Amino acid sequence: MSEEELSNATYNTGPGWKVGLAITLAFVFAAGAFISGIQLGKGLSVGDTQTAGLFSFLSHEPATETTEGEPDLTEFWRVWDLLEEKFVSGSTTKVSAKDRVQGAIEGLVDSYGDPYTVYLPPTEAEAFNENISGNFSGVGMEVGLRNGFVTVIAPLPDTPAERAGVLAGDVVVEIDGKSTEDMGVDAAVKLIRGERGTEVVLKMYREGEMEFIEIPIVRDTIDIPTVKTEQIDDTFIIALYSFNAIAEEQVFNALREYQKSGVENLVLDLRGNPGGFLQGAVGIASYFLPAGKVVVREQVSFGTDDEVFRSRGKQVQLFDPEHLVVLVDNGSASAAEILAGALQDHGVATVMGSQTFGKGSVQELVKLDEGSSLKVTIARWLTPNGTSISDGGLTPNIVINRTPAQRLAGEDPQKDAAVRFLAGEEVVSETYEDQVAADKSASSTETGE
Repeated sequence: MSEEELSNATYNTGPGWKVGLAITLAFVFAAGAFISGIQLGKGLSVGDTQTAGLFSFLSHEPATETTEGEPDLTEFWRVWDLLEEKFVSGSTTKVSAKDRVQGAIEGLVDSYGDPYTVYLPPTEAEAFNENISGNFSGVGMEVGLRNGFVTVIAPLPDTPAERAGVLAGDVVVEIDGKSTEDMGVDAAVKLIRGERGTEVVLKMYREGEMEFIEIPIVRDTIDIPTVKTEQIDDTFIIALYSFNAIAEEQVFNALREYQKSGVENLVLDLRGNPGGFLQGAVGIASYFLPAGKVVVREQVSFGTDDEVFRSRGKQVQLFDPEHLVVLVDNGSASAAEILAGALQDHGVATVMGSQTFGKGSVQELVKLDEGSSLKVTIARWLTPNGTSISDGGLTPNIVINRTPAQRLAGEDPQKDAAVRFLAGEEVVSETYEDQVAADKSASSTETGE
């Protein structure tokens, strides 16, 4: 994969870029169950019955008649027999029937065209279970597929990836010298993570840079904070890094700290938050919304009623968009988008920052026989007003960008703008292109070009 190919791939991390549905989200860190819309064992609507049904269809008998909706597998078995009879392998190891069945299942799942619906053979299922349980070491960043490229969604705070200089939007070109071209997220995750204390070298493409960047990172056990608070002048800031099992309680404690501070203005910082448990988003939204207000709609299928999740009525005080700002960026995903969308739609907050990630679907993890699993999309999330989160993410009320140059310099124009806005100053939406041009102009001035 060349720099020219990357540059010509309509790849853009700016707020106008629509991520659509062609995104696969995975996580490369060690602690915390960041499950982002995955339902573990809830209902298991695709269970033993359907699994048994699948293999009953694979009985090796030519079908003479099919009913509507039931597949005719005559052609499948014809190809199976032709391969068995004619194929000459370049290897001495024969492909087993089990491997062929798994390959057929993977092809069946791929035919649905949903990057979140994935068949996991036993080894990949085991790795996935380790991923969500946090029983491994990593580098502390979220990666996903954007426009076909393995891309950093966000480095997590105070992790090896962040300390090494990894930025949101970086495209992973090579992992320890191995090209990621045509590589899936699961395969990339497997290469990136490893034993604590070992090193992985990532070659990155970064927008605006003329050459690839090589970043060595030493793997470590990742201990990610859930909440951090700070106060700037008359503004209290709550940064929420994940929707894990303790997020709801910790946000409540942070809100009590905010009330005791005596200041009126509040910033809820959801930048770089990959999401987590849906109920955590509903619970935290309940601190800001009156009882009964819609937090999110879960669309199971067209033509059926949405499942509606409502505020539980734990509102700590009345909020308004002049005194509450929610910060988001392209690393805000899943439950973070649900919370931001609910507060935006109900008019209790001003959402500020850049376009969010666009992860708005629910997956169910179904355990199959012999250690394999099926991760299948069973629902999609809509904001209270009916906006699909998957359709390009959320657009802030006020767009303020933070470019790679600003991140590397430790500058935070998004947080600065939020503080100024809450102090009564006028803050105007900007375009990503204008900000990049300003960065280039400043860089040229510094170098005397």
